[in-house]
Amino acid sequence: MAERVDTLKNSGYKIIQDKEKFCFGIDAMLLANFAQAHSKEEVFDLGTGTGIIPLLMCHSTRALHFTALEVQSESARMAQRSVELNNLQERISIVNGDIRNIEKLFSNRMANVVVTNPPYMTVLQGKTSPNDAKSIARTEILCNLQDVIKGASYLLKPCGRFYMIHRPNRLAEIISLCKEYKMEPKRMQLIYPYYDKPATMVMIEARKDANPDLIVQEPLIVYKEPGVYTDQVTAIYQNN
Repeated sequence: MAERVDTLKNSGYKIIQDKEKFCFGIDAMLLANFAQAHSKEEVFDLGTGTGIIPLLMCHSTRALHFTALEVQSESARMAQRSVELNNLQERISIVNGDIRNIEKLFSNRMANVVVTNPPYMTVLQGKTSPNDAKSIARTEILCNLQDVIKGASYLLKPCGRFYMIHRPNRLAEIISLCKEYKMEPKRMQLIYPYYDKPATMVMIEARKDANPDLIVQEPLIVYKEPGVYTDQVTAIYQNN
């Protein structure tokens, strides 16, 4: 075990992580900033890991409650301990369960908002060890893109919002699956490591049972030089 307790600077919330398992990265910070949740709304996080996105959004939004689903029992236990460490039991519920069994875990149309930072790589692209926590977090070993989008659609109320960060090389598949499951892409932002490099991530907002009307936001550039964040990303970190 290589557990550590990190402090999220702006909120002061603490998160328990294990560097031998998986620690959150910039993609979680960017997604929590991109997602929107309002007062009295119910938010679900699919594949929460150690609970970083609910912790970030607890501070940055006035959402009523977060339900965070995680298939790996050790990660779910760490997330639960972080919730208790921050006395957030009334706002965040951690559920250890499999998204492929979502209909047995939750009733449908429960959520105003669903967020997810799912595995990016197919089993042909990444490591496929079913016992390795990092492989499970990064590769579609225990769930695939269709499982995630189908689960989000099941949970969302009409006009509910779905937020996801993923890789641009799967964008066509993402949009196709969203439409198949009655979620219309409404907002998109591409993320570039440097202004002159290809995009490496994309964030999507889709809405349940909505009409087509996609807005592509200005690109988000992460670094202005190696090791130095742009003003855009610095502002996101300061907010979170």
